Order: sequence, then structure tokens, then C-alpha cells
Amino acid sequence: MTALLDKIKLPETLKELSSKQLDQIADEVRKKIISITSKSGGHLASSLGAVELAVALHATFDSPVDKIIWDVGHQSYAHKLLTGRLDRFNTLRQHGGISGFPNAAESPHDPFTVGHASASISQALGLVKARDLNGEKHSVIAVIGDASLSGGLAFEGMNNAGGLKTNLIVILNDNEMAISKSVGAFSNYLTAVRTSNFYVDIVGRIEKLIRHFPRIGTSLFESAKKLKDRTRQIVLNFKVDVIFEELGFKYFGPINGHNIPLLMSTLHHAKDIEGPILIHVLTKKGKGYSHAEDDPTRFHGAPPYYIENGKSKTNGTGPTYTEIFGKTMLELAEQNPKVVAITAAMTDGTGLVEFAQKFPERFFDVGIAEEHAVTFAAGLAKGGFRPYVAIYSTFLQRAYDQIIHDVCLQNLPVVFAIDRAGIVGEDGATHNGAFDMAYLRAIPNMTVMAPKDEKEFQSMLHTASEYKGPVAIRYPRGSGYSAAKSSGTGSVCIIAIGSMVYPAIEAAKMFGDAFVVNARFVKPLDKKLILESVKNAKQIVTVEEGTIEGGFGSAVAELLEDEGIKIPVKRIGLPDQFIEHGARREILDLYGLSAEKICQTIKNL
Repeated sequence: MTALLDKIKLPETLKELSSKQLDQIADEVRKKIISITSKSGGHLASSLGAVELAVALHATFDSPVDKIIWDVGHQSYAHKLLTGRLDRFNTLRQHGGISGFPNAAESPHDPFTVGHASASISQALGLVKARDLNGEKHSVIAVIGDASLSGGLAFEGMNNAGGLKTNLIVILNDNEMAISKSVGAFSNYLTAVRTSNFYVDIVGRIEKLIRHFPRIGTSLFESAKKLKDRTRQIVLNFKVDVIFEELGFKYFGPINGHNIPLLMSTLHHAKDIEGPILIHVLTKKGKGYSHAEDDPTRFHGAPPYYIENGKSKTNGTGPTYTEIFGKTMLELAEQNPKVVAITAAMTDGTGLVEFAQKFPERFFDVGIAEEHAVTFAAGLAKGGFRPYVAIYSTFLQRAYDQIIHDVCLQNLPVVFAIDRAGIVGEDGATHNGAFDMAYLRAIPNMTVMAPKDEKEFQSMLHTASEYKGPVAIRYPRGSGYSAAKSSGTGSVCIIAIGSMVYPAIEAAKMFGDAFVVNARFVKPLDKKLILESVKNAKQIVTVEEGTIEGGFGSAVAELLEDEGIKIPVKRIGLPDQFIEHGARREILDLYGLSAEKICQTIKNL
């Protein structure tokens, strides 16, 4: 069979292809995704599940005139391949290459740079009203997963859209999965729709009939839809579309998200209907690659792997901070029956799988709802429990008001385990945890710590279990260092925090006339330690894996100013910009946070 993907103009030519040719395009796209991610790693399972959906969307609409917004963007690889990035797809997630997420700076086909869940409907509604106010007629489509739809922002957007009653298409890509399995009442509601066997069988027969037609007219589609509607209402004990129609949306579905003709007929029909529409499509995460189908969680954000067996190409270099957190949480829970763990749809990603299995009654996965997770933790703390809230740094930003109002203002003993703090690498700007030290140190009653190695991390987790106020412990992605020691004294005092202590020690050895202080605390600073350490220094250098604006170095400079100490301070950290994607080691070196670059900065002083 002659390959099509390399020979046609994308995405325009998709509209000229037959149903069989579109299926071939989907097959070629799927193979390309598997081939490239096996080398670069990436969000494989989600993207494989959305291949036919992406093909149908671009065969129906005229992007970038019509706007297609992919919520989070985990499922956007096929979209990228179909919109002018085929020749660069081999640079996926590499520094200087294309992003693993939709990126507005990369292509006009990406209306927003995205990476956080539940935002697409609100973004799309804003574009819709801008269109209406400008007197334009193009379509706006938001593609959102069932897990993302559990986020509060998604419902806020739907509520507003239903009230405005303007033309908007929302596609619910229902695959039963977030990174972990979807949870909550809404997930249970959708599962009831998916798993009604008789209904699914009848719908499947209808879709099989429709598939025999290369182009599906409106009249045929209407007949099929009416039959499906009757079937749905007969089989189910409740009307599956009621929740969406009560929010002001016209509901279509559920339909097979891997059937391109059926998807296209539905989308064509939706273009001609007034008001907000929700199309409910059923897809399978990992579709077309058996290893990803069997284990979609492991292949959510996969490292490079062998295609033939799905095994990872990377070998571990010791326990990761995430693994240490999970192990220590088991110890804490065994020692204290009041210890509970909370995560926001990241059971595996935060290392809490074993905790959930051993202490199911004390484990809470609240879904993609970070704001609720924090306030829920506040309620548990008020009730006498010791909640540990495990959330990635970049996602904890979403709950900033709840941290201030519901935890710190009440001075409640909630422990924030902030994973992926600092540079996360290939996921890039939307996922780097650059801001947590700066945004947390501004809050009264908050204590912020950062360990230099795994032993210190375990000690901090134990200390937090007995502290009488809110505590945040931030730690990086990847493996911890074994205990490292600074040597000697010198005229340069390097005050480092967390993940930068070890590189600072190496830099001090290279420079020769420097010594390192392991600060451990961002807030409150260890005032006695710092003042004692700097009294004979001629130059102070602070090093942090976080934003230079208002971060740890700023806290040290403020302390010295308050104490009337005039020693020059050089702050080394991440610049005041969003940091691009690339290998973690590469990015740290680029922004002066490798041992060699820290040493060079000291020499340049």
C-alpha cells in the first residue's frame, strides 16, 4: 500500500480523501507516534486513543480558521502530525524541537499553549464570544477528556456556555482514564453509559451499518441518531444526556470514537446546529499498541521503550524522590492512624499506589480537582487528622487561594508534598515547578523545606507529621543524591537549597576558595546558621532551582539587609521567564545551575 501521510498536503487534503484513505492516514499516524515516542518518550496512550478523532476533526473543519482546543494536550500528537509538524516530529520533546503539548508559539493550529486540565471549555467560550463580537462565523471546538471534565473549571465553563447559548462544540473524549483511573460521581455516571451492554451492542450495529457509506448525508445521520436516542432511553434507567441538557447543551452520543465516518457525520451535523453542543465519544487509551492498551497508566507519560515488548530503555539509578515519598508514607501511616494521603488524579505519579492498597480508608484520590484537594485536606485537619497532600508543583499553583484561605489562615497542620519542583525536563513550560518557593514563602504561617538528599527528605516528612501548622516540602523529579559533604572554608559562602546543594558542593570544590551552607529551610530561614556562616565571607552566592524573582535568594538578601550586613549577594536561579522543554540536565546547565556553570559564575564575580 502506498503511504499517504508524506504525500498529501495536510490538513487541507484530508477533506478529499475517501473513508478508506482516512483510515489509512490514521494507521500511518499511529505508527509514526509509536515509532517516535519509542525513542523520545512521551504521552503515548492518550495520543493513540485520539488518532481517529484528530483525523475526523481536521477532515471536517478548516483549522486554523476553525479553532480546535485540546484540553491538557496529552492527546495532541496526531493533531501535530496533521498540522505541518510531520517533518519535525522526530524532535518531539527535545530541546529546540517541538513541544509535547499544543504550543501557540509553534503553530497557528494551536490557539493556546496548554498543559493543565479542565481549561479548554472556558478558553473556547472566550474565543466564541470574540468571534461573535467580531461578526465572524467560524467554528470553535473544545476537546476534553472525561477526567478533565471532573475539574471545577470545566463545569464553570459549561455553566457559562449554557447560559450564553452561543455556538460552541464540546467533544467529550471518554476513555475512563486520567493518569490514574477516573474517579468520582461523574466518572461513575459516564461508566454507566459505557457499560450498558445491550445499548452498546445496538449502537455498534448502527455504526457498522453507517460505515458502509463513504459519505454520510444528514438525512441518514438523522435516522440513525433517532434510533440511537430511542435505544438509549429504552435501555437505560435514566436519560444519559440529562446532565448536559440541563446545562444548556444539545447532546449527541455516546458514539464510537474510532469510527471516522461516524465521527465526521456527527461533526458535520453539529456545525449546522445553533447553540452549545456536546458530542460524547468513546475511545480506548493506547488504541493500536497492545502494550499501551494493557497498561495505559504506564504508557501515559512513557520513557523511551522497545516497541516489540514495551519495556523501558532506561535503567533506574536508585530510588526516586517519588518512591521515597511513597515508602515513607507507609511508615508514617503505620505509626500514626491519623495520617491520611490525598492526591488529585495522580496516585501512581505521586508514589501512593501502595499506600492506597494498604490503607484504602485513609487514601483519597479526588480527581483533577486541586482546589478541592486542599480544602478537603483542611477539613480533615480540622477534624483531627494529619493530611499529606501530594501534588506536583505546577498543579499546586491552581489551589493558591485555598492554601492561603483554607489552610494557612486557619493555621492547620496540612502537609504539602510538592513533587516535580524545579525543572521537570521534556514536559516544558507548563509543567516546570519554578514558582513554588516564591509563591509559598509569601504566605503567613507556612513553613517551606527542601531536602538535599533522600535521608533529609525522610527526616522532613517525619518532622512535618508532628508540626502544629502547615508545612510544604518541595522535591525534584528523579533520583536523590546520597549524602554529600562540603569541605574547607573560603571567602565565598554558597548558600544552597534542596536539589542545588550537591551541585553547589561540586562547584565549591572546583573553585577552591568557597564553602557551602545547606539552608534546608526556605521559610523560616535558619537565621542563626546563615548569619554565623557569612560573617567572614567576602561574597555570598545563593543557588536555587526556582525562579530568581522573590524566591530563596531573595529571602536571604532580605535577611542580610534587615541585619545590616553589607556583603555582596549574587543570586543564581531560574530567570524571569517560562522555561522551555529539554532534558533536565541540559536545561539546568543552560540556565547556570550545573556545578560547572555555578563555578563559572563565581569566577566571573
